[in-house]
Amino acid sequence: MKQRSLLLRKIKNHLLTAFSVSAIFFAVAIMLWVIWTVICHGKDALTPSLLVNCSAPYGSMAYGIGNAILGTMLITLGAAIIAIPPALLAGIFLAEYTEFPRLAGAISFAANVLMGMPSILVGLFVYTIIVVPTGKFSGFAGSVALAILMFPVIMRTTENMLSMVPNTLRESALALGMTRMRATLYIVCRSAKNGLLTGILLALSRVSGETAPLLFTAMFADSFPTSYFTQPTASLPILITEYATNSPFEVMHQIGWSAALVVMLLVLMTNISTRIFFREKKYGN
Repeated sequence: MKQRSLLLRKIKNHLLTAFSVSAIFFAVAIMLWVIWTVICHGKDALTPSLLVNCSAPYGSMAYGIGNAILGTMLITLGAAIIAIPPALLAGIFLAEYTEFPRLAGAISFAANVLMGMPSILVGLFVYTIIVVPTGKFSGFAGSVALAILMFPVIMRTTENMLSMVPNTLRESALALGMTRMRATLYIVCRSAKNGLLTGILLALSRVSGETAPLLFTAMFADSFPTSYFTQPTASLPILITEYATNSPFEVMHQIGWSAALVVMLLVLMTNISTRIFFREKKYGN
């Protein structure tokens, strides 16, 4: 009986291992397939002039996505500045200050609802509170919409990462005479900095391709952004949508694929460079 039970456990273990390995290979294969497809369709039209020229209607002498690249950077940077500080503070509060259960429960519930909210509703909300009163589409309105989408992702990741830090670190810092706030910022957050960085990168990766909120807030313009707060601002997601799906011209389709390749490269470069910059330094003995 024991031998039969041991054999059954071994079979289950092998089956679970095979399933896990297959799932990993499937996920990697899908990722490589997406990357290869974007590269194959986008590499032909990707030229230096495409990266520096403005977008233009069909029939113009020169096409470009330079204004969309700059607009995407401005909108995403603005969203990061708006969302990251309060999201980190909210995550720290939920993980470290557990003596306020009602307030923490309300914040957690709101974050869960916000994470499941369709992005187009967020865009419509920002359109109502910023675009309609001012009468102007703007990059700032787009940043506010993306910041709302980033906030719950960063907050939840921060809470989870800080909750994984051993309590012995907190107790040791407090025993040495550090205040609770100082121990949280200099000991706990520093120990979980890689996890906090991962949450920020996940949020940035999520909003880098959002189109619906920008349609209601930033719109699009065939020119370089000159006024972040008062003028429509071009962005790569909207350019990709218009060129790759809504245009009947093949040259526009190629530019749309090239813009998709640029978005993918920007996300990869941001993740890789940030990992390298914030990697743990190893010192020799």
